[in-house]
Order: sequence, then structure tokens, then C-alpha cells
Amino acid sequence: MKARLNLSTKPLQTHRSFLAASGVIGAVAALFFLGIGWRVYSVRRADAALRQKVEEIRLEMVSLEHQRRDLEQFFDRPENAKLHDRSAFLNTLIDEQSLNWTQMFMDLEKILPAGVRVVSIQPKLEKGHVEVKLTIGATNDEAKLKFIHALEQSGSFSHVQLVNEKETLPGTPGPDRVDAELTVVYTRA
Repeated sequence: MKARLNLSTKPLQTHRSFLAASGVIGAVAALFFLGIGWRVYSVRRADAALRQKVEEIRLEMVSLEHQRRDLEQFFDRPENAKLHDRSAFLNTLIDEQSLNWTQMFMDLEKILPAGVRVVSIQPKLEKGHVEVKLTIGATNDEAKLKFIHALEQSGSFSHVQLVNEKETLPGTPGPDRVDAELTVVYTRA
């Protein structure tokens, strides 16, 4: 039998474990750097697409700004300014005449309780809706309150406000004992 003897002063050392660990660490580092590289590439590609879209929007804004400036110059001409004023005037006339008086009287007739009569109606176009000033006469406070409550519950009238109220003295000719002024907003159906 032969025995192996190492007679050297320093025993033989293997560096396999070191080389295996450094190989594994190197492979993990390589994968990590590949992942980071891919992430940087995709972020740059997305950033390039975003920059392109921002540039398209900027060019569109410049184009729209030129169009706006051209339109302003067109409408600032004296002959076009006169036309604009005239069309605004005609539109207000059309809006004022588009009030359906018959429909408004029919809506009032539905809600008018006994003992109340409408003395005057003054419609006025305010910011796209019709504000109506009503002057009513009532035989008593109860009839007046019924009318105001009926206006509030109506689908055609809203924003009811009592502006002025006065009671007539006994012995005054006429059936009305309470006169009131109301403002309401009439919604055209």
C-alpha cells in the first residue's frame, strides 16, 4: 500500500469555492446590469414617445394660436364689429319674443288658487332665463300663502321671492285685501 504524503511546508489549497462564489456573484451582477440596461432603454424609448407627443401638441397650440389671432383681427374690423353688435341685438329681440305667453298663462292657471288674481306680469330675460315680476291681489293672507306655495311646488316656476307686500284698508273698493309683488324664474317648457 502506498501512502500519499505531502511533505511541503504549505499544504495545497484549492480555490474552487472562491471561484464558484465569484462566478455566481458575477452571473447575478450580469443579470442585474442587463435588467437595469433594459429598464433604461425602455424609459428612454417611452420618454422619446412622450417628447414627440409634447412636440405635436405644442405645434398644434401654435397653429391654434395663429388661427385665434387671425379671427381676432377679422372680428376687430369695424364692419364686422358692427355686424356683431347687430346680431347680439337681434338675438336679444328673438329671445324676448320667444317667450310663450300662452304656455305661461296656462301654467299660472293650473296653480292659481281661489281668492288670488294676477294684476300684472312683467317678464325680463336675465342670463338665459326668464325672470317674471308678478303683482297679485289676494282676498286674504291664506290665499296669498297658498299661491306662493303653489309657485314653489310648480315645475315651471322657481326661485320665488316676495319683494313687497301691503294690506289695503277696510272700506277700500275692490275685493283685494292683500297686494303683493313677487319675482319668479319661469322655465320655458
